[in-house]
Amino acid sequence: MRFSFRTAGATALGLATLAVIAATGPGVPVLASELPDGVQAGLLPDSVRDAAAEETTSAQYSIIPWPEANEAQNEGEAPFVQGDSLSDLVSANLSAQTRDSAHECLAIGVFYESKGEPLDGQLAVAQTILNRTRSGRFPASVCGVVTQPSQFSFVRGGRLPTPPRASLQWKQAVAVAAIAREGAWKSSASNALFFHARHVSPGWRLTRIASVGNHIFYR
Repeated sequence: MRFSFRTAGATALGLATLAVIAATGPGVPVLASELPDGVQAGLLPDSVRDAAAEETTSAQYSIIPWPEANEAQNEGEAPFVQGDSLSDLVSANLSAQTRDSAHECLAIGVFYESKGEPLDGQLAVAQTILNRTRSGRFPASVCGVVTQPSQFSFVRGGRLPTPPRASLQWKQAVAVAAIAREGAWKSSASNALFFHARHVSPGWRLTRIASVGNHIFYR
C-alpha cells in the first residue's frame, strides 16, 4: 500500500483521508494516501486529529451563515411532532428548512456523513456530534464540531456545502437532527464520541459501543 503525508493547510484534510490512520507503534500514525471519493469515516480521536491539523489554525475556518430563506419561516415554524417509533418521528418532522444555525450544521453533518444509512445510523451520527459539544473536550457548538479542522471531509476551508434542499434525504436529515436535539429517541450509540466507516480499521484504542449501518462508534 502506498502512504504519504499531506498537510491540512494544503488539502483541508478530512475523514476520507484520515479514516485509515492506524498506530504502527506508540505515537506513530500512518496516513493512507487516498480513499474513494465520497467515502466518509467519522469523528477522529484527539491525538489523530491534532497530529494531522497541527499546521492549520482556527482562523482559517469559518462557518457559513444560516440560510436567509430559513429566517422568514422561523416565526411560523411547525412545532416538533412526537411519534411512537423513529420512523414515525422522521416522517412526522420531515422538512426542507432548519430552525437555526445549530440545526442547519447538524443536519448537514447527518446528510453528508450518513445519507442513505438506516435511520438509527443517521441518529447515531447526530448524537455523536451533540455529545462532542457537551464533552468539554471539543468545540461547545454544533457548528464548531462539524467544522473542526480535519474531521469531516465534506468541509472545505471551514465552509459547509449547500445541501439539495428539495431532496427527501435532506428532509430526513433535518428531521433526524431535530429528533437528536429534542432527545426524542435514543440511538444505538447514544454516548459515542468517535466513529469511522466499517470498511476501514484504524486500530483505535477506544471502547467500541456499537456498529450501526456503515459506521462503528466508540467512546
